Amino acid sequence: MKPLSRTRLSRTVWALGATSLFMDLSSELVHGLLPVFMTVVLGASMVAVGVVEGIAEATASIVKLFSGALSDKLGRRKPLVVLGYGLAALSKPLFPLAGTVALVMGARFMDRVGKGIRGAPRDALIADITPPGQRGAAYGLRQALDTVGAVLGPLAAIGLMLALANDIRAVLWLAAVPAVISVLILVFFVAEGPVKSAEKNPVSFAAIGSLGRRYWAIVSLGAVFTLARFSEAFLVIRGQDVGLSLAFVPLALVVMNVAYTTIAYPAGLAADNGHRKNLIVWGLAALIASDLVLGYFGNLTGFFVGVVLWGVHMGLTQGLLSTLVADAAPADLRGTAFGVFHVVSGIALLGASVLAGWLWGRFGPEFTFYAGAAFTAIALAGLAAMTRGGRTPGTR
Repeated sequence: MKPLSRTRLSRTVWALGATSLFMDLSSELVHGLLPVFMTVVLGASMVAVGVVEGIAEATASIVKLFSGALSDKLGRRKPLVVLGYGLAALSKPLFPLAGTVALVMGARFMDRVGKGIRGAPRDALIADITPPGQRGAAYGLRQALDTVGAVLGPLAAIGLMLALANDIRAVLWLAAVPAVISVLILVFFVAEGPVKSAEKNPVSFAAIGSLGRRYWAIVSLGAVFTLARFSEAFLVIRGQDVGLSLAFVPLALVVMNVAYTTIAYPAGLAADNGHRKNLIVWGLAALIASDLVLGYFGNLTGFFVGVVLWGVHMGLTQGLLSTLVADAAPADLRGTAFGVFHVVSGIALLGASVLAGWLWGRFGPEFTFYAGAAFTAIALAGLAAMTRGGRTPGTR
């Protein structure tokens, strides 16, 4: 199969990508400063950072189950996508108003509930409007545009921190502007796709059980990936630990997301052309190398090499996992399938982030990253055992 031209992807895929770009610009502007805001301004511990990040992401994942299932039942995706992005936009002013870790957690909770509401219906909408042979490219493109926002957000945070004399609260106030732009693009430029309403209750045992062995193998694979990779908040803290000044700590996310953006769309095309197993293996290998470099080198050069490798891992694997879910799920349960996938991954991320925070506080950052490398190596060995004499779950 020849690589598909990006111009053949529908306008709705591009509009969803632009929506993600502006919302991620807003979210990463906040996220690039939030770990430091919590630890320096509010005096939070590393365990608290891990708990806040883990609960926030797990919440988003759990909500995705119900929003995805509801979109299947209603036969409509866009209203839930608009609700989710709108709720995330409304959460942005709460961060600069927070005076305690509990209030930060409340704002993150609201933001992630919004992410949870929009995530599964949006991913299902892309599958609804995209032919199977283009889905790798479609998810890769949306992920790449999303990650462009993730690059611009921390860059904006750096520029604004310098311009506003390190006034974190003032910078956080400005994150609401791109969030509003994101919602406007979604409302006016994203069209609903053809959806067949689910005939049975999408969250019933019968419906979930009918998703099939291939689908559940992909869910298991995604959970293993997530267990081996904790929240990127720890990259920000590691940057400060090795010498980045307060204004420049968002560079960690900038560098990671540049690598992510560069890899995501070509990886999507590679997935469409039959290279899925190689993407999984090289993605896990990149994460092992990243953790080892971040743990061993306590200087800025080693730090940024490790961050680039982390971004390479994300680019190789994240769009691929969405493609595998879309291909394996029945059309009338597509939202539910994405929801279940994200729930399982979110629970794994909660465990991984809390464990990482505890390891950091108890043994130091080096041990935290070495543990991540060990978990990833176990995942890679398990994958090799699963595919010996066969093929990787969900790949072709």
